Amino acid sequence: MPVHVVNHPVITHKMNTLRDLNTGTQEFRSVVSEMTLLLAYEATRDLPVRPCQVETPLMAMESKTLTGGDFIITPILRAGLGMVQGMLSIFPNAKVAHIGMKRDEETALPATYYYNFPKAPPNPSEESTVIVVDPMLATAGSLCAALTLVKGDHPGTIKAICLIAAPEGKARVEKEHPDVDVYVGALDERLNEKSFILPGLGDAGDRMFGTV
Repeated sequence: MPVHVVNHPVITHKMNTLRDLNTGTQEFRSVVSEMTLLLAYEATRDLPVRPCQVETPLMAMESKTLTGGDFIITPILRAGLGMVQGMLSIFPNAKVAHIGMKRDEETALPATYYYNFPKAPPNPSEESTVIVVDPMLATAGSLCAALTLVKGDHPGTIKAICLIAAPEGKARVEKEHPDVDVYVGALDERLNEKSFILPGLGDAGDRMFGTV
């Protein structure tokens, strides 16, 4: 299944901080970054590697290193921006794309208002890895639309990281993008009538940027 719930005590512990209504903006941002870093370890477990030689202070040894293909972090604006730093702490040389989406009030569908993805030169190659980041996988409308956009640029591998998900969003992304692995820190009970995740953590973007 493409949606992987990363069950880890540290992630569960930090998720409690994000859920807590008394957590302030600064701490919320910090924990979002930490959670992203932890989930990124799982999401990148199968990155391609090649043999290399390392000279230690005592002797030479055979090891493995990343192949060097492009690594592209792709946040969905605006809440996804809060997850970028956690990714860059592991991949400081990564490229950062941006996808801006908003809800069309007439169709209730996500509408793209901004898309900036690394293109020529060089175009994303078969060795490139794209990770789309967005804190909430609620209805999955935005994530599914974002994945469709990114696929149009033909990168080698596409994955996604979300902090928290609802069963409805999980089912949709698995149906529409069964070829994309999605890593989440928690799978909650359901969506309410306004498509908020329950019990959830509120609006991640508002809490992250202090616009509650």
